[in-house]
Amino acid sequence: MGKIILRLDRVMADRKISLKELSETVGVSNVNLSKMKTGKISAIRFSTLEAICEALHCQPGDILEYNPDYQGDQQNETQN
Repeated sequence: MGKIILRLDRVMADRKISLKELSETVGVSNVNLSKMKTGKISAIRFSTLEAICEALHCQPGDILEYNPDYQGDQQNETQN
């Protein structure tokens, strides 16, 4: 099964906008945006996605990417 990958960090870097500035513009906490930036979320509200796209002047596809070949975290079972 594939995976949706968040590219918020890349878009923010391209736009030269800080987490704090985006947080204030969008009205989402630094903590929640940080989780989005690192991909540690499992859902996003459309209203939040719309606000981010408006603030960054981008499309949802600039932030979200589908990787059909993603295999998940593979751990070495021989670890002690």
